[in-house]
Amino acid sequence: MEKTTYVALELLLLVTFCLCNTTVQCQKRSISRISADPPSPSVAPGHRNRFERIILSIFLGLATGLIFSFLFACIVRCFIRYLGRTPILKGPVIFSPKIAPKTLQSALANENQLLGSSPNGKYYKTVLDNGLTVAVKRLEPFENGSPETHSKSVKRRMQEELEMLAGLRHRNLMSLRAFVREPDRFCLVYDYMTMGSLEDAMKRVRENELQLSWELRLRIAVGIVKGLQFLHFSCAPKVLHHNLKPNNVLLDAEFEPRLADCGLAKLMPNLDREVSAYSAPECFQNCRYTDKSDVFSFGVILGVLLTGRDPMDTFFGEASSGGSLGQWLRHLQQAGDPREALDRSILGEEVEEEEMLMAVRIAVVCQSDFPADRPSSDELVSMLTQLHSF
Repeated sequence: MEKTTYVALELLLLVTFCLCNTTVQCQKRSISRISADPPSPSVAPGHRNRFERIILSIFLGLATGLIFSFLFACIVRCFIRYLGRTPILKGPVIFSPKIAPKTLQSALANENQLLGSSPNGKYYKTVLDNGLTVAVKRLEPFENGSPETHSKSVKRRMQEELEMLAGLRHRNLMSLRAFVREPDRFCLVYDYMTMGSLEDAMKRVRENELQLSWELRLRIAVGIVKGLQFLHFSCAPKVLHHNLKPNNVLLDAEFEPRLADCGLAKLMPNLDREVSAYSAPECFQNCRYTDKSDVFSFGVILGVLLTGRDPMDTFFGEASSGGSLGQWLRHLQQAGDPREALDRSILGEEVEEEEMLMAVRIAVVCQSDFPADRPSSDELVSMLTQLHSF
């Protein structure tokens, strides 16, 4: 790309030099003609007209040279832009040396184990020929006749967005290992997380099939907010998660959280209209989404970790609970009885209870109705790590 730019600039300079050189030679010949004429006490009308024609020729030559140089520069610039366009790739695009394109295509063609589904796609567990287990998300197909199925510019933009997301590397993010563009949708390939999602874990906790201590829950909360901090403050431009909820928080074998579906809002227009108990009020009111909207969603997740309750529970639909998990926590805090909200299975030592009560305050402020009243993800990292040493 840089070599092409240099060649184009050299051509431009060469043409400009030739034009200027021609103009200078014309000027020299004109001056020599004037000098060759015998001096006379007075300039004859014929000589004056010839002198004016020479000046006009020089001026027109300069103007023509500048115009052609400008046009040539525009043509070169358009040509460079054309060469610099992102090509639309066919077949698997791989970002991991452990995955071979043919192996991935062969695995995708087989019947795979369904792990879960959401409005924007389904997750499958896939085992490659080399024994590597990966998770594949098949995005929902585009609507028939939609621009996504025909427009090359839309396909190119989506491919560029996926390549940008594949470049994000953080301990608390699900790394995109590959993607495959099919005629009507994309398939995204991630690492397989053995413990499933945070939603699965909390469901098992409510059914008394899994015990999660407060220390482990707090570590999960810190990992989530560190992932948000990276997206909001270390990425240029800033990346918004846009769909943060326990289903999109996956846990590895050590219960370290990793955020999935980061930035897919630009790929899936339906995500812009998807609202849930984890969505901030501004998403309902004016469809505005900022980094503080991600913070609101994190506040709901923190409330789930503290209470063990599902925010979609009918309990929060009653007037006595305020209509939401956040309103319920705020009401208990203002009444001076936030301990009533805590999950009984994690109540124990007095020091831990003090940490949990401080975490309730953080969850409440994260779920403030006004974005300006919520802390940033950067501030949340300090607030939560001060509760416990990690």
